Amino acid sequence: MRRFYISLVFILFAGLASAQNAKPCKPCGELKNLQFPDVTILVAEANAGDTIKNPDEPWRGTVVIQKPFCRVLGRISKEINFELLLPEESNTRFLMSGGGGFVGSIQNDFQRQVDEGFATAGTDTGHEGGGDAKWAYNNMERQLNFGRLAVHRTAVVSKAIMQHYYCAAPSKSYFVGCSRGGGQAMMEAQNYPEDFDGIVAGAPAFGWPATAAKFLQHSQYNYPDPKALRPVITSDNLKLLHKEVLKQCDQLDGTADGILNNPGKCNFDFSKLPVCAGEKPGSACLTNKQLAAIKSIYSPLVANGKQIYPGFPLGGEAEANAWDPWITAPSSGPQNEPSLHYMFSTNIFKYLIFNDSTFNYSKYDFKNFDAETAYASSYLDATSTDYSAFKKRNGKIIFFHGWNDAALSANATIEHYNGILKNDKDAPSYARLFLLPGVLHCGGGPGCDRVNWVSLIIDWVEKSKAPDQIVASKNVGGKVATKNIFPYPKE
Repeated sequence: MRRFYISLVFILFAGLASAQNAKPCKPCGELKNLQFPDVTILVAEANAGDTIKNPDEPWRGTVVIQKPFCRVLGRISKEINFELLLPEESNTRFLMSGGGGFVGSIQNDFQRQVDEGFATAGTDTGHEGGGDAKWAYNNMERQLNFGRLAVHRTAVVSKAIMQHYYCAAPSKSYFVGCSRGGGQAMMEAQNYPEDFDGIVAGAPAFGWPATAAKFLQHSQYNYPDPKALRPVITSDNLKLLHKEVLKQCDQLDGTADGILNNPGKCNFDFSKLPVCAGEKPGSACLTNKQLAAIKSIYSPLVANGKQIYPGFPLGGEAEANAWDPWITAPSSGPQNEPSLHYMFSTNIFKYLIFNDSTFNYSKYDFKNFDAETAYASSYLDATSTDYSAFKKRNGKIIFFHGWNDAALSANATIEHYNGILKNDKDAPSYARLFLLPGVLHCGGGPGCDRVNWVSLIIDWVEKSKAPDQIVASKNVGGKVATKNIFPYPKE
């Protein structure tokens, strides 16, 4: 289900003070006449406040904007559709949203922030339909737009439109995304450092073939029969596993609260899990086949002695919206797929790597992975640890990841950040990583998942106030719980 891909509802906006304000210098309707190379302005309409619905993504709900704004819909080249909302009372900042999954519809998670004075934008990344990746089949233009061009081109065009509408360029530009949007954030910082002054990359999907390979490994273990697609790991297995993980490791941080503050410190003993006699499955035990499938999730995927993707951290196995539906999905699968990992991995290999709709996940052996995926990685991946160009223009980037994320491993983000630190000892002056205990993919879970990321990145960029610690919160039964979190590697 698309609603699992990305949800930035945990971002709070609280009293962001503007250094300056701006008013339009020309009517909204005149933007329809703008002439940019390879750009068509489809709609430019003034709104005195509006209710916005997205019929393609009903779970996003209805967005009510109270203050007057100008809505621009446009198309870049043949298929990159975008939306730009321009407030009549602007705080002069441009704020762009990332997309989720395969995107496929205009995603602007910051529509409400028009009332805060932000000009906000989103794009469909150059195709319609994001429930799978069939749109990419033998279509290099769409693949390139999705991988590395659409966000950049939308940012450039949006800021050019702002220049015409306010007769001034945006004072600062920001990008905030999670999941696919987190990967888009990293692509921007690494390849288009001039686009944004401040970037937030949450739970990023930044190494696509490698991530898909790990997902494929999970699917091979959990759905060994491509015809039946019955899961090896059951709901009872997840409950048993989750209980044992907490039993062994919950109190390592001094508090038995159902949350592992640092799963990396948990030296889990798998021998404590009860094994089913005679390999006869039961609700209170694990067969060797089930145990092997579970161990594959925690273990890195290695081929020819080289790690392709790290394992997943311990914790959150039986939480709602965790391993089920992402990894194991013993209940009814999303979008009639066995699991989200199965859906993403098979679609990525079929339509973004091999351009072969007959690809059989169950037979892939990873032996030639590097050679077979090098081309796709060249335009899909944002794996470089060299952020020197972004640093040189005084850009700031915040990474964050939930420890209990079952969609994308927090260990992958940690390894990437360690690479940045190895490449540049001064990295914390422009890049920080925060790991959120008990938090699932982009939010949710028992941990404190609400963080004012936009305020943090603005303060860092505009006030040189580095995020030496953040305050995450969660509403539990009408009461607000908070947790102070320090940047990695400090705890």
